[in-house]
Amino acid sequence: MIPNLIILYVDNPIASSRFYQKLFNTEPDVMLPTWAAFSFNNGLNLGLWSTTAKDFVSCGEGNRTELSFMVKDTQEVDTLYQQWSDSGVQIEQEPRQAVFGKTFVALDPDGHRIRVCIPD
Repeated sequence: MIPNLIILYVDNPIASSRFYQKLFNTEPDVMLPTWAAFSFNNGLNLGLWSTTAKDFVSCGEGNRTELSFMVKDTQEVDTLYQQWSDSGVQIEQEPRQAVFGKTFVALDPDGHRIRVCIPD
């Protein structure tokens, strides 16, 4: 068994889908009022589930995870940072050197953290 789906709980899957569509430069596979989904060539899938859906149940609150992208080099970290900043993506942490390599953190419309990094 291999994990292949990450679900982020969002207020508005359609708005969040538009955000990720722009970020990933790809169309969602599914877009419904309470659910949107993307699939990627590496087998990973991303689901965006509305916290107002009648079948949504959770006892948790807040965003405690990160969606992370490992890129090939520091130039790609800097390029993505500039592209995302220029397009209005909210940046929580500007590029810096961490123990594992260069990184920055952005936020999606619901405050989920999106990390871009390169292993050192």
